[in-house]
Amino acid sequence: MSEINIDISEVNPMDLYGVNENKLIAIKKYFPRIKVVARGTILKAIGDEKELSIFNQKVALLIAHIIKYKQLTENNIERLMAEDGTPEESETLKNNADVLVYGNGGLIVKATTATQRKFVEEIDKNDMVFAYGPAGTGKSYTAVALAVRALKNKEVRRIILTRPAVEAGENLGFLPGDLKEKLDPYLQPLYDALRDMIPAEKLNEMMENGIIQIAPLAFMRGRTLDKAFVILDEAQNATQSQFKMFLTRMGKSAKFVINGDPTQVDLPKNQPSGLVQALKVLNGVEGISFVKFDEKDVMRHQLVKQIIFAYKKVDN
Repeated sequence: MSEINIDISEVNPMDLYGVNENKLIAIKKYFPRIKVVARGTILKAIGDEKELSIFNQKVALLIAHIIKYKQLTENNIERLMAEDGTPEESETLKNNADVLVYGNGGLIVKATTATQRKFVEEIDKNDMVFAYGPAGTGKSYTAVALAVRALKNKEVRRIILTRPAVEAGENLGFLPGDLKEKLDPYLQPLYDALRDMIPAEKLNEMMENGIIQIAPLAFMRGRTLDKAFVILDEAQNATQSQFKMFLTRMGKSAKFVINGDPTQVDLPKNQPSGLVQALKVLNGVEGISFVKFDEKDVMRHQLVKQIIFAYKKVDN
């Protein structure tokens, strides 16, 4: 017997469960050999692993339907739960399997390029993954989505997002305001991604409780990061000593994802990039994977690709 916990917080539980759980009862009829218990925004299911996988897919379909159509009727349930699904339903299931996380306002976060899909596969298979390449290729956003998914699936207990706080050596002294006000502008891309994927009130609660932590790289020293999904962003701007310090923070049951662009190093000339060194030193270490993004993966304005190509010609 296996057990899974499905997080349905993307929708109002009442929309899925129904009044007096009448919709949930209808759903359960299609899975008589699975024990299903609703606990707020968590659906606990116990049963055969294969059946649980199908149940998980079907619940995801129902959630996607609610997000798209703002309602779920018993007729919808009957159609989506039908054992002999229509081609349209099969395609929906296939597409749904690519969904990383359901975000706010009906946002569906998927891996949309071949390299992003490879990135997802490598993170699923390995505990430490380096993603490197140009800006705008979705490295950070995809990593945050996978971290949120892992937290919702209870694969980890916390998410830790970090990056060098200031591009040139983390010198914050000249900036106005308290420490948080100094750091926030540099961590804004991570905040933005989280706000896309987690309701604001719940995100604030998670951050207050330390379930989600966003901090500058220098604050990682002395910590052991276990049972956590840890993302180091803008890794090219970490010094070699900072990089070694960060990598050795890895604790048990942890996932480490390191994102950066080796061509955009902003460190002083006398401080070599830790990312550039790590890509050479750690190549071939079992359990560590490397995913290279390039100009073809850029998802911003079409001019961004042309700009990257133009500068690449000059650099070469």
